[in-house]
Amino acid sequence: MLAKVMGPLERKHEAVRRSTTMADVARLAGVGKMTVSRVLSGSANVAEPTAERVQRAIRMLNYQPNELARSLRSLHSKTIAVIVPYLYDPFFATCAHAISTVAKSHGYSVILTTSDEEHDTQQKQTSLMVRRRIDGMVIIPAPGNDEYLRADMFSRVPIVTLDRPVADPRFDSVLVNNRSGAKMAVDHLIGHGHRNIRFLGIDRELYTLKARYAGYKQAMSRAGLPVEPYIECRSPEEAVTELRAAMESKQPPTAIFAGNNLTMRYLLHALTTLHIQVPAQVALAGFDDFDVADVLQPTLTVVRQPVYKIGEVAANLLFERILRREFPSTGRRIVLPLDLVIRCSCGCNPDDRGDGSGEARTVNRAVVPAVPGNLLQN
Repeated sequence: MLAKVMGPLERKHEAVRRSTTMADVARLAGVGKMTVSRVLSGSANVAEPTAERVQRAIRMLNYQPNELARSLRSLHSKTIAVIVPYLYDPFFATCAHAISTVAKSHGYSVILTTSDEEHDTQQKQTSLMVRRRIDGMVIIPAPGNDEYLRADMFSRVPIVTLDRPVADPRFDSVLVNNRSGAKMAVDHLIGHGHRNIRFLGIDRELYTLKARYAGYKQAMSRAGLPVEPYIECRSPEEAVTELRAAMESKQPPTAIFAGNNLTMRYLLHALTTLHIQVPAQVALAGFDDFDVADVLQPTLTVVRQPVYKIGEVAANLLFERILRREFPSTGRRIVLPLDLVIRCSCGCNPDDRGDGSGEARTVNRAVVPAVPGNLLQN
């Protein structure tokens, strides 16, 4: 008995009844599977009439390529990983959003995960991402030894760190000059006549907080003022305890510098709980701007980081490496500028400009040029 020879429409219906494959597309278009693969990958080695025939077959069959299978064959997943400490900090969330936006513009997907500032968790996550054949990673490193990144499994995966560097010189980093930014803000408080200024921060082992405390110490020392110990606040409750002790001491602070936006939020909670008036009883300045900083009463004086730009620059560096398949022995270190945004919590009145706008003034700028090949010391 002769087998029935199916025409194009019959082949289409037969393919639809089961899971459509690349072979089905090739048969309907009258080409080989390799030609279909080239069309799907955007290869220029396919004649335009042939490519149009393949595209028409894909539409007729409603063919959906198996991206996982393609990534296993090609060793490229069109996916990057982003590992941040946590997402309840607007700084990390904004950086992740910027990276995702750049990735989409390149046609890539993003796997986003968190380390919870735990070194072991981050090590497990980075290893997992490499096994999933991601094409690159952007990492905000957790505190701890990062020697594991020297393992062979990471040698062919482009990695960019942001906010905090790692010791391995191969990886690109995007940073700000934390020490100069903190010094700029503390200098401003000193300019208001404050002589007893305290520094509040979260984990004292974090690279950024250590650098900002160093900036505080530099400003105080150069002004001939006493450097107070780092006050660690990891929660709103701890902030209340520490602030109460400071304000009840023999020499209570007249000004406080908050090391990041989470510390500032904890501090604001403590000030409200203890009914302490700002800036009448204590002046404030902080590192990091955030959404409501300009609508709180009083509005907050802050060192503003270019948060979105940090994530954007990191993502662009990563895709430059991915697209060029570059694995340099020495990466780049890019340091972005900071602004001191003057509002009211420090004791200033933005209306002093005389224009009646009441808007914040942006003064001074901590700018450090990028230096390729070696890490700028903060």
